[in-house]
Amino acid sequence: MDAFVVKKRQRDNPGSDVATKPDQAGEEEESTEVKLAILVSILPELEQAVLFEALLACDGVVEAAINMLTTAQGNQPSSPKRRRAAPSVIGYQSSLSRFVGSSGITSSQVKSLTKKGKTLYLYSPEDITQHTPCSIIHNFLPPDVADPLLHELLQESLTFGRETFRLFDNVVTSPHSMSFYVDDLDLQAQKTEYVYNGSYIADVRKTPDQMRLVSHLVRKAVNDEIQKRIQSHYGGEKLQYQSPKEWSPNTAFVNCYDGGKESVGYHADQLTYLGPRAVIGSLSLGVAREFRVRKVVARDEEDGDMTDEPKKKQDTARADSEGQISIHLPHNSLLVMHAEMQEEWKHAIAPAQRIDPHPIAGNKRLNITYRCYRDSFHPKYTPRCRCGVPTVLRCSMKKKGSRGKYMWMCHAQYTPEQKGCSFFQWAEFDDDGEPLWATRSHETEAGGAVIIEESLGRGGS
Repeated sequence: MDAFVVKKRQRDNPGSDVATKPDQAGEEEESTEVKLAILVSILPELEQAVLFEALLACDGVVEAAINMLTTAQGNQPSSPKRRRAAPSVIGYQSSLSRFVGSSGITSSQVKSLTKKGKTLYLYSPEDITQHTPCSIIHNFLPPDVADPLLHELLQESLTFGRETFRLFDNVVTSPHSMSFYVDDLDLQAQKTEYVYNGSYIADVRKTPDQMRLVSHLVRKAVNDEIQKRIQSHYGGEKLQYQSPKEWSPNTAFVNCYDGGKESVGYHADQLTYLGPRAVIGSLSLGVAREFRVRKVVARDEEDGDMTDEPKKKQDTARADSEGQISIHLPHNSLLVMHAEMQEEWKHAIAPAQRIDPHPIAGNKRLNITYRCYRDSFHPKYTPRCRCGVPTVLRCSMKKKGSRGKYMWMCHAQYTPEQKGCSFFQWAEFDDDGEPLWATRSHETEAGGAVIIEESLGRGGS
């Protein structure tokens, strides 16, 4: 049952008195485990995962869940029967939508299922599409394509490195290894012009054969998912700043997580060379791991005082909305992070207490994140900070007044032994997410560069 229950999220400071106090609002209501036990006693022929899904769909009301299950499956409460044995491995959750009926619920009517301090576990493609900014395709590649790609990446991963960067005056090393691959882009330019976390990447590799072959399959699948998302979630029109062009991957970061302890914390991917409203295709191979997402809910500037009841309720609702969701990523699954992902959500790969070894990869998970670098965001165009380094493109998330606005900022401070500067500049785009300098179509490259430097104050402010 543990694989399907909404679990309490571990606190960052377990020694704190506040952290160890139970949620007082939740003490008056029966726990999920108790409600499940009631459902099991009444409908013993159904698996616990199915009972849990129905409980979620009915907002935790046991009577409503019983009515839904008996109506949907034509069952009547029966006398107790012997319960099914618990599965020995983590299984797939069937869709919550199977209990809703043919009338369904549109994306605009979906009620958030997340709760403060808890993790909601989702497994089915329907639920992932409905409740997260992602969509997933299980068993994406035929075995005769997936296996050679996995063997290729396992060999490549033997020479992967770990990123080192500075965080709050400490030099830290990435808790997983990685490498960067490009298709037709200039390898030397990637090493000497493109900047990541304030420094250059020395290990830039040409995309190997199997990975290049699969890229074409990923391209088609991601473009299909983008169109589905536009129709089901965006009202038939792309988001503002989302590119109308076909998504065409030309670069990829490949991450290797060797064992359950290797992970990556909550973050949003850099938009610097992708542009706003970027879409990323993430292919997982090897060991299954948890991909966690958390929506960032903007706060008012004056939200510091939470003494009155209305503000307390607002803060509770916001914390519930920010509750994390865990998406199960099995071997050979393609996860599409859609255009609202990087600007409104953060994601992570959580450490795993237990993993099921893969017959080929052992304890390793290999993850290819296919990306589309846009020519108009080449570092020769983007503003430079006073350190002389190309700036990073970020999106404001946390404050209501500036949420959704983009900015160019110095990020040299992430490089060990560099302090960085305070360079900041708001970024402007047309409705298709193209920077203003890209709209000057009649300028030559040299002339355009001069105008860009003057208008952006490149290197001089």
